[in-house]
Amino acid sequence: MPDTLGNMYQTRKLADGYPGLERLAFKEYTRRVEERKDHRPALERLMTYLNRLVDLETNRNVVVVGCGPKPQTIAILRDLGYQARGVEPVPSFVESARQYLGSVDAVVAGAAEAMPLPDDSQHLVILESVLEHVDSPVRSLSEVYRVLAPGGLAYVTTTNWPRFTLVGRNGEFNVPFFNWFPGIVQECYVFQHLHYRPHLANYTERPAVHWYSYNVLCKLGRQAGFAQFYALVDLVREEDPTIARAWLRRFMVSRLRSHPWVRALVLTQVGGSIIMLKRRCDRHPSA
Repeated sequence: MPDTLGNMYQTRKLADGYPGLERLAFKEYTRRVEERKDHRPALERLMTYLNRLVDLETNRNVVVVGCGPKPQTIAILRDLGYQARGVEPVPSFVESARQYLGSVDAVVAGAAEAMPLPDDSQHLVILESVLEHVDSPVRSLSEVYRVLAPGGLAYVTTTNWPRFTLVGRNGEFNVPFFNWFPGIVQECYVFQHLHYRPHLANYTERPAVHWYSYNVLCKLGRQAGFAQFYALVDLVREEDPTIARAWLRRFMVSRLRSHPWVRALVLTQVGGSIIMLKRRCDRHPSA
């Protein structure tokens, strides 16, 4: 480690973490959003698929948890006619998101474990790349359950530790095959990221500390009160454009509904996305 860095580390409290990490996180997040391809087609497809599960044409209250400083998802959903708003824990991100959307009320300060929203008020809660970063997955999902109206959906995309690629991409750490490392090794990389090498997890203030599989997400969802779980592959149809033009996808989709082992095989690779349904008769106890 260079002497200049060594001197810097000697003059700070270790618990303060890497100097200026929030600023670096904001810069990196903004860069990634600007480089991101048009998100609208994918979001429109997602809403089409979710609308095959429940009615989201008339039930249009949506909240995006961990929306970030440039919440394109909220902007697109609002343009599509949804009553969309965001919840964001980082103060500087909240202010930037409000400016981006041109509304003070569009984004509220809060965490996944404590959202300043009424009971049973939302028809869809979106958590994209959030659940791996939270302090408590169970508390977060319980809070999602609280704010969802009966019959509402939680759409979660997160880590999927069984996923395998030849080059070891894991979507969170710039360390090949990180998702397959023993837990103690993962914790040591998290420590390195927060205190010495913030590029390891793309300068985020909250690196991924939870790694899931589809069945683990189902288990956590049940602890929070959810009882029915779906994957996007359950909602696609053979005639959908993204499926129709690929024979292997058509072949797999045609067998998913009647072959549990085929569905299980597919979910080992795409099990980081899950849809949790709140029963239509369920209400939060305080409602």
